[in-house]
Amino acid sequence: MKTYVLGGGCFWCLDALYRKVRGVTDVVSGYTGGAVDNPDYDSVSAGITGHAEVVAVTFDEDIIPSEIILDMFFSQHDPTTPNRQGYDVGTQYRSSMFYGDEDQRRDFEAALERARENWKDPIVTEIVPLPRFYPAEDFHQDFYAKHPAQGYCQVIINPKLAKARKYYSEWLQG
Repeated sequence: MKTYVLGGGCFWCLDALYRKVRGVTDVVSGYTGGAVDNPDYDSVSAGITGHAEVVAVTFDEDIIPSEIILDMFFSQHDPTTPNRQGYDVGTQYRSSMFYGDEDQRRDFEAALERARENWKDPIVTEIVPLPRFYPAEDFHQDFYAKHPAQGYCQVIINPKLAKARKYYSEWLQG
């Protein structure tokens, strides 16, 4: 099993996607990359902690290649906008990849290089060492499945899931 910690805007979006991917065994929404111990949603959302909203995605490489996990990441958010994803603005929404070892760093850099051909503007995704990861509150875990009729899910997440089905249907379940 391998775990990647990835930030691509609001963690609800990546959480919703990766929970549908064959070979993914766990997805945990959380916070990392900041200077405050034990952050909570309100402080992260206020932009005062330095933390990014992220997901820790654990997957079985015998079922799904790491390249697919990372290519999905770059297809599900705009990695060319610093500190912003759509209407979500602030450093907590930065495009980020947090590596736990040198193999992961190389995986992330290779994925970023692959993604360059899909974006006309420069990619600003940060690739940095993983500091401590803090799981988000229970309310945020599997948010999409718990609140599919919520406005954010309908307007923001559903189109992203439709895009994933278009390009990655062979890797999705359900």
